[in-house]
Amino acid sequence: MKKGVAILLAAGLLAAGPAALGAGPAVALDQAPLDSFDFASKQRGAQLYVNYCIGCHSLQYMRYTRVAEDLGIPEAVAQSNLAFGQELFAPMLSAMTPEQGQAWFNQAVPPDLTLVARSRSADWLYSYMKSFYRDPERPSGWNNTVFANVAMPHPLHSLQGIQTLDEAGGLQLDRAGKLTPAEYDVAMADLVNFLVYVAEPVRLTRHRIGYGVIIFVLLLGILTYMLYRDYWRDIIDQQG
Repeated sequence: MKKGVAILLAAGLLAAGPAALGAGPAVALDQAPLDSFDFASKQRGAQLYVNYCIGCHSLQYMRYTRVAEDLGIPEAVAQSNLAFGQELFAPMLSAMTPEQGQAWFNQAVPPDLTLVARSRSADWLYSYMKSFYRDPERPSGWNNTVFANVAMPHPLHSLQGIQTLDEAGGLQLDRAGKLTPAEYDVAMADLVNFLVYVAEPVRLTRHRIGYGVIIFVLLLGILTYMLYRDYWRDIIDQQG
């Protein structure tokens, strides 16, 4: 029996290959300060996305109209600040073709990010967007401590500034950007908050229903307890 278990374990390790045996230590992630009901944060995140990200990364399962309706953005504002002349009912697609992506990013096609908050995690995205640093050995001139040897250059370096690695492997800000470090953290929280919404738009409805159910159960519990007390008071009065 023990021999059989050992064989199964060995087979599992061999099947896992280098991913399991040589993955290296996990990177410590910062916790993303998310709020499902902070619509202002999601609106700012949406604007960041269309200004800095959608040029390369589509959100093919999301439409501008859905974003505007869910986040409380007037159609005129969504048209001028999100869609930029496109039809509001159109999907949020990048103008970049796969061939252009391969040519510009060393054969790496920029992925669609509709579901990235679910496939990665909010904490991973938040940490990733804060962890770019200058690396002259990379084709793009950039690297990332969360995603080593990333093909993408830092799209928000004008906001964050330029970071480098110190001797201990930590990140230090060598050149300031348009935002202070604290302001940049808030901006990345907004961006991740938006991507979490995009990955699961029904989350807003589910949370509203959940809170309503909790309130209903609490009220039902109070009424049931009051009925219970009244019922037993009548029994005690009859026995007395």
